[in-house]
Amino acid sequence: MVGNYKNAGRTWCRKAEAVLVHDWPQDAVGQAIPYGVYDLMSNRGFVCIGDCFDTPRFAVEAICDWWAHEGYRRFPEAERLLILADAGGSNSCRSRVWKAQLQEQLCDPCGLAVTVCHYPTGCSKWNPIEHRLFSAISVNWAGVPLRTFDTVVRYIAGTVTAAGLRVTALLKRGGNETGERVSDAEMRRLRLAPHTVCPAWNYTLSPRTDWEE
Repeated sequence: MVGNYKNAGRTWCRKAEAVLVHDWPQDAVGQAIPYGVYDLMSNRGFVCIGDCFDTPRFAVEAICDWWAHEGYRRFPEAERLLILADAGGSNSCRSRVWKAQLQEQLCDPCGLAVTVCHYPTGCSKWNPIEHRLFSAISVNWAGVPLRTFDTVVRYIAGTVTAAGLRVTALLKRGGNETGERVSDAEMRRLRLAPHTVCPAWNYTLSPRTDWEE
């Protein structure tokens, strides 16, 4: 939650900052939903901060924003994209909306074959984004009350490490309502190919041509 609340950690200051004793939701400015993309090879992070709901559509939009802002410039000849994701949350391996949005927002318009490999349940700590991106962000804003969305964006974008990490932050307002559904007929129209090994966690979505749509 964004507001005048305590943020765990320590920071040097002459005088302790006064914050609210309780973090009641009704006292918050809003809720910040950070969804990050971490490029392992380039040591670059890209974080979209939403102010609405953490939905599969928002997760895919964040990946598409990364591709539009940085990905296609960094990999201009790419035809395939590998995504390592947690098994739950907005990019859940069980989510139909997640798969359908990957097809509609990323595969078809960008012409990319997208392979998704989900970490097994309870194993998200092995995802590099946790200990190479979000942990660095937590250290950077430790002890700083996140009173406004601008503060959230500024501290995320200002996160750097001695290893060369740099982060781009993008604030996205509104949209992403909950309750979206994907029918059986829509699922059959996806070019979804589960892998032989652990098909529930590993699959590839291929671009659809006009006649296949």
